Amino acid sequence: MAGILIVAHNSLGESLADCVKHVLGEMPPFLKVLSVHADDDPQQKLAEGHELVRQLDKGNGVLILADIFGATPSNVARQLCREEHIMGVAGVNLPMLLRVVCHPTKAMPELAQIALDGGRECIVAMNPDD
Repeated sequence: MAGILIVAHNSLGESLADCVKHVLGEMPPFLKVLSVHADDDPQQKLAEGHELVRQLDKGNGVLILADIFGATPSNVARQLCREEHIMGVAGVNLPMLLRVVCHPTKAMPELAQIALDGGRECIVAMNPDD
């Protein structure tokens, strides 16, 4: 089973994880959050991230979902992706997260693709007649 780590600004990651708990009725044990605040030391966050990856990786790797590419959380996440069996996707949203938590037994490249597809496919224009 793959681990999933959300790396995001402030409490965004906790809020996304809380939504997963709401939908599924419980928090998946393979899901963790690394919150990054404006005054946090990026090197300290990187160390915390390494520890969370170590906790999550049970042999099938860890998929890291970051909020916005180029910001501090994604920069930390990108450094974590240097480890073996770790992949990352930026632009995390709730549909993406729900899709991956429902498929934790998929191989890492397939799980990353599920994240990408889930994030894109659920961004739609809403019309009042839909």
